[in-house]
Amino acid sequence: MTPPIFDLTGRRALITGSSQGIGLALARGLAGAGAAVVLNGRDTAKLDRAAAALRAEGHPEVATAAFDVTDSAAVEAGVAAIEAGHGPVHILVNNAGVNLRGPLHEMPDGTWHTVIATNLHSAFYGARAVAKRMIARGAGGKIINTCSVMSLMGRATTGPYTATKGALGMLTRAMCADWARFDIQCNGIAPGYFATELTAPLKNDPAFNGWLTGRTPAGRWGEMPELAGAAVFLASAASSYVNGHLLFVDGGMTAVL
Repeated sequence: MTPPIFDLTGRRALITGSSQGIGLALARGLAGAGAAVVLNGRDTAKLDRAAAALRAEGHPEVATAAFDVTDSAAVEAGVAAIEAGHGPVHILVNNAGVNLRGPLHEMPDGTWHTVIATNLHSAFYGARAVAKRMIARGAGGKIINTCSVMSLMGRATTGPYTATKGALGMLTRAMCADWARFDIQCNGIAPGYFATELTAPLKNDPAFNGWLTGRTPAGRWGEMPELAGAAVFLASAASSYVNGHLLFVDGGMTAVL
């Protein structure tokens, strides 16, 4: 049984970019603590498969909402539709993200703008749409941004991603500055390297895998269930006085040289 301070029964969480990977893992963790979850993405078929998987695991309160998080109007309409159809969003997880690689001196404008829109603009649009409704209700809420070890560190060929994740870390603190007085806690989860569908090529690359396991004090990649506890903590009453914080879940990578 979930301890009461971590219990999310009666709470509704919207998780963007949650048809697979980290977003789905965070949704699974929140559902496991009792939350009703709303999965978001652009591919309705993938969303439906993800929702069916969660229901099959014993989480009946799963809904889907397909909209483009890089489109301000679509985000506003999507959040309005969720609240009209299902009820208030108590927890928002801004997880949508993309990493398009290449040297900065060869980076096309379009690639730069795509990463900025997907990783940064979307978090602002989503948080604005949800926070103003939380403020109007006067009952507080939780906003969790999926940041990264790249919020602190750079790596060759990841310039746009690193720029957005650094900015998202500071946006998290700005959200805290504006919204803490409304009893809205705004924090970030900063994962290290996790084994996902998207990172499979890196994990299967002996050179990169060797570098990663040698660089990380834990000596291994993270596994998806290991993100669940961080999400539940930041979404629950257990973090009621935690605000503007980035919680690194990285096996110690950012703790050492």
